[in-house]
Amino acid sequence: MAKKKILDETALLVDKIVEGIREVKGEKIVAVDMSQIDNYVFRNFVICQGRSNTHVTSIADSVKDYVREQIKVKPFGTDGYANSQWIALDYGEVIVHVFQPELRDFYKLEDLWEDAVITEYPDEL
Repeated sequence: MAKKKILDETALLVDKIVEGIREVKGEKIVAVDMSQIDNYVFRNFVICQGRSNTHVTSIADSVKDYVREQIKVKPFGTDGYANSQWIALDYGEVIVHVFQPELRDFYKLEDLWEDAVITEYPDEL
């Protein structure tokens, strides 16, 4: 029963992260679920992109604020605000990556785990 509760809490966290990204028109949102892969470090990644340094910062700030307001969860840590080309938010079971398009294309994080379950969220118009 405890494992199901953790999975439900993780799914809720991913949903709220995606909603926070959408609040400020984050683009090309992808959730990578690695919970069925042996020896994973993190259960999920949520990856998205913004069009500029300012947009990347706005997306990361929106996620932090939205998740805190909706489900009272704060990230354990953040990194990347200094240049805002790639900001990471650490929520323990879930890591959020907010990229500028060039860096996202270079690192291709969502392509690293072929056995993971990938969920693509369509951009909202």
